[in-house]
Formats: sequence, C-alpha cells, structure tokens
Amino acid sequence: MDVSVNRDAASSWETFTLWRVSESEFQFRTTQGQFLTCYGTGCSVSATTKSASTTETFQIERNNNGRVHIKTKSGTYLQATIGNQLTADYPGTPGWNDNAATFEMSIVANNLHGDYQLANGYGHNKAKQVLERHRNTFINVGDFEFLFRQGINTVRIPVGWWIAFDPNPPAPFIGGTLEALDNAFSWAQAYNIKCIIDLHAAPGSQNGMEHSASQDGTTGWPTSSDYISQTLHVIDFLASRYAKHPALLGIELLNEPSAASVPLDTLVSYYKQGYEIVRKHSPSAYVVICQRIGNADPLELYQADIGSHNIVVDLHYYNLFDTFFVNKSAIDNIQFIYQSREAQLQALNGANGPLVFIGNSSEWVNEWNVTSGSQSDYQDFGRAQLEVYDAASFGWAYWTLKNDRKHWDFEWNIRNNYLQLSNILNLSSLCFRRWTFRVLKSSNYSQLFCLTTIVLFLFYLCSEQHVTYIYAGNSQKEKIFNSLTWLLLASVCFHLCQIF
Repeated sequence: MDVSVNRDAASSWETFTLWRVSESEFQFRTTQGQFLTCYGTGCSVSATTKSASTTETFQIERNNNGRVHIKTKSGTYLQATIGNQLTADYPGTPGWNDNAATFEMSIVANNLHGDYQLANGYGHNKAKQVLERHRNTFINVGDFEFLFRQGINTVRIPVGWWIAFDPNPPAPFIGGTLEALDNAFSWAQAYNIKCIIDLHAAPGSQNGMEHSASQDGTTGWPTSSDYISQTLHVIDFLASRYAKHPALLGIELLNEPSAASVPLDTLVSYYKQGYEIVRKHSPSAYVVICQRIGNADPLELYQADIGSHNIVVDLHYYNLFDTFFVNKSAIDNIQFIYQSREAQLQALNGANGPLVFIGNSSEWVNEWNVTSGSQSDYQDFGRAQLEVYDAASFGWAYWTLKNDRKHWDFEWNIRNNYLQLSNILNLSSLCFRRWTFRVLKSSNYSQLFCLTTIVLFLFYLCSEQHVTYIYAGNSQKEKIFNSLTWLLLASVCFHLCQIF
C-alpha cells in the first residue's frame, strides 16, 4: 500500500509512532502496526511490512519552526508529488521554504522515558555512562539501613527481561542490571530484609507503558509466542540464580499486564508455566501473580487454579489514573479506602485461594488527585491506607523508595512526616476504635465487634505488662487502665448476652 499525501489536517490515520534508531534516524510505525518502507531512490513509500530494517529507516532533519526533511538511508529526500504520492526522488537539497520536501511535524503524545528510550536515545557509550552512575549512586547499602530502621522487612525489586542476558544484553539495553540485583540481595541479607524479584518489563511490553520498556507505547507481548517463551526463560534464569539465596522471598512473574491487551487465557497459561518453573528450583519461594490493570476483576486469578501453594495475587491500588477520582475531596478519597478497598480486601482474604499482596503490583502510593491537600490530609490518607492494607494476608509494598515526585517518594514521606509508619504499631487499638464506630452505624457488625473485642482483650491479657496493670496496679495511670479494662470486659459481656 503506497502512502498518499492528500490531507490538510491530520487525524489518527496520519499519526505515526517513531522508533528511534539513533540521534537522527527513526522508523515510522502506523497505528495498524506497519512501518513506512522505501526501497531506494525513485521509489514510492509504502506501509506494508510489520518488521523494520534499513529500508524502514529514515533520517529526520529539523529546523526551529517545527519543519522537517525526511531522507532515506541512501541520502534521497522524500517529497509529496503532484499526484499526492510520497516518493524518494526530490532533486538536490531542499530549503526550509514552502516546497514539496518540507513537512510540518507535530508531537501529539508525551515522549516516552524508561530504559529502552534512554539507552536507544543516548546510544551505547553515553547511555552506559549515565546508567553506571545511576546504579552506583541511586540505591546503596545506606538505603537498606534506612528501611531496616523503619521496620520494613521486604523490598520488591523491579527488573527488565534483558537481565537474563547480562553482561551483554540485546541492543539497545546496557549491561549491569544483574550486578545491581546481586548487590541488592547482599545488602538486604545484611539487614535481614527479604527480596521479591519483580519482572517489570517483558519482551514486547505487557502494557505499553514506559516502565515496561515499550518501544512506542504499544503492547506486543501477548501477540508473540516467542516473546512469551523468552519471558519464561527469564523466570527460569532468575529462579535458578536466586532460589537458594537466603534473602529471596518470592518472584513476581509479570508486572501490570494490561486488561485491554492481554487476554486472560494467555496470561493464565503463562502464569501456570511460570509457577512450575519457579517450583522446579524452589519448593517454598512465593510465586507472585499480578492482576491485570484496567477493567478486570482480581477474582479472575483466584478462579484460575494457577498453583497449589505459596502463591500470591498482587493488587495495585491507586487513587489516581481513573476519572472516578476526579474532583474527589480528601475525605472522599479516605472514605473510599475504608468503604470500598477494605471490603474487597476482606473478600479476597477470605477467598479460598492465593494470598493477597497490596502494592504497584501490590503497591500503593501516598498520592491522589487532590490538588489542595494539606500535610494533615496526606497523613490521614496514608494512615487509612496503612490501616486497611496492613490486613492483607501477604502484606503491602509502597511504590517507591525514591522518586522525583515527592509523594511517590517513600523516604521523603517518612522524613517529612507525611507518612507515619508508627501507626502500624497501634493497629490493634485503631481497629478497635474503627469497629466500635461501625457498631454504632450498623447492628450487622455486632457479632464481629464482639469477636474483635474478645481478641483484643485476650491480646492485652497475654501481655505480661498488661497483666501487671490489671492485678497489681497502684499508680493513677494503672488505676485508669484497670477501669478501662473492666469497662471493656463489661462491654464484652453485654454483647455476648445480645448474641446468645
């Protein structure tokens, strides 16, 4: 199919994604997945092939006014002919005035970031310098000490599929990720912290996002059996290398597959094969499977019978990226955590299936669409998430340790008192207050409140410190505590009478 040049205004048909080959060379991909092709001087430009090589590679020359010239590898400029065809036969070198070889180019989407774009854009030598400096300075042993002091017992470490080919991964990726992962395991072991290896980027991209190393925002992983086989090879490599490491807690088979692009049967088949691969190397390592992001019910993975033991479903909760949260107030966001997220979490915890992990595959973040939130609002929002997500049967993970957006930055939130992990230590009393509040709202919670009260009462009795308070208290503080304890016991008896 030859390319026509016959429109005064661009629409989706005239929109291309650019695959960057070098600083000035690009490949043009249509919305249907074909690449622009030119076989040489005098030829028309067509769009028929779905793979790119030198005949699909063009050089773009730009000026400061958004105008461009497009040149083939042989050096001939493209032009729009009188017959509205795009051909490689412009004579000589065009100027920047209005002529058949001068085009206007508009960028209609954000430029992608991520490993692929960085390495591809900089080129090997410059990208190697940038990434080596980043890996040597961004995360180090001091960060693991910080996490240890905050009571964090596990880190979730994202990796790309090219790690299995280190130290010489396929172009344009830069070697060194395997050494960085080895360092992280050593630092984690030194502070008794466990590691979950998270395959964040699969070949072809499982969601089209930059953090999955997508070339152009498309999702190619589920369309290629070669991509899926290659991904299973990566899981085998990671499991065989780290299965016996004392710091390994689990392996996440894939981060955030897209519900719109990845069919459930394709994903389940991959998860089942990945589970067996991990089990081949370790009978006990947890196998983490991530929910599909978008319009998908997490229960679909509970019904898939993927593995028999030590399997975890990773849920990603954000009060972002969804029109539902637009114009929601701070209170609205917090109530959504308590009313909707907690209900779903309780249902999944009670399901006969995998454990529940809350984090960016089972991650969460102290950020929302509220533009005028105060520090107190953020503290309340973080507290709500900590209270609810701490009940997940496998725990939670925060995304991420460091980030240029401060509310995504765990360390910044802690150091600036926007996130208060000390609240977890008081979770039992917080739960007591919340259940008490709910009893006042609905009699349906009376039995659950009574059971919760008994559990909490036994918790206090089982503590030697609190037994002393109950039976040998003389100080004013102890007398107050004793009074509250007997009041609590009276409440238990009252509710037992109501039930029985």
